[in-house]
Amino acid sequence: MHPGNANAPEPRSRQLRLDLLHTFEAAARHLSFTRAGEELFLSQSAVSRQVQQLEESVGAPLFERRHRALALTEAGRIMRRAVEDSLERLRDAAARVRSSTGRRQVTLTCTPGFASFWLIPRLARFTAGHPEVDVRIAATLDLVDLERGNVDLAVRFVPSTEGSGPLLFEEEVQPMCAPQLLRDRSRPLKTPRDLEQHTLLTVEMRDASLTVDWDPWLQLMGLASVHMAHTLRFTQYAEAVAAAVAGQGIVIGRLPLLADLVRQKKLVAPFRSPAASRRGYFVTLAPQAVHNPSARAFADWLVAEAEQADAHRAPARN
Repeated sequence: MHPGNANAPEPRSRQLRLDLLHTFEAAARHLSFTRAGEELFLSQSAVSRQVQQLEESVGAPLFERRHRALALTEAGRIMRRAVEDSLERLRDAAARVRSSTGRRQVTLTCTPGFASFWLIPRLARFTAGHPEVDVRIAATLDLVDLERGNVDLAVRFVPSTEGSGPLLFEEEVQPMCAPQLLRDRSRPLKTPRDLEQHTLLTVEMRDASLTVDWDPWLQLMGLASVHMAHTLRFTQYAEAVAAAVAGQGIVIGRLPLLADLVRQKKLVAPFRSPAASRRGYFVTLAPQAVHNPSARAFADWLVAEAEQADAHRAPARN
């Protein structure tokens, strides 16, 4: 074929790779290679390298590399608008393809604690009533962007004044432990001061104090802090709860997440002192899922399950 033929295909080296466009979109949105890498599970250097490959492919710089900052060039702004539009069209096409097949899919993002203790034990009831719907749970502490993420709805755990969408329930917190700790006469658990003889079970949270999960209860009790004999630290709340069930210490119990463990007498509350954490769990539909009947059905089911659970809620007392 003549090299000057306008219909000649582009050389493979000049064709745009979808993975490079995806990386560029994240970097352009965050204006940070580091934050884009955290979202895409890539190193900062990998993001920088992929952006450079895309720049070589289009033949123009897409970012201005400033001191500890990035800014889009005019070419970068043009590419960002085009890439965002293309990715949105691809998401819409994928949603239409999914809805036209025999099976439907609903993807939910929520915290690991909500998934482990509240959602998963109830999920069989939804699948029994909706056998044509496949449910995918993305349990993470990261805040997934509902407009850009590949999810249909979220259960957000946020301050009650900041929630949007139907409220499932607000949270109460209080110390909890295995029943055998209450039977240990050498280390009684009659008053909050008795906690000093026991082991603190807590979850390490990024950019937060060690006992941030205990703060609402401490404030109710008029305590500045909690000083306990030993400390066990965990990266996930479910791990701390498992240690409490095993009798290894005292965890801050979140209700109604742990209501089933209380009913099963695997955990008890030594003090009659529940405290509202002023946080709640809210259901939010993604914009692209508003017209998805399966996503709406799942959201309605979550609300109905929360209402039913509240009607049968048992007090978490010894």
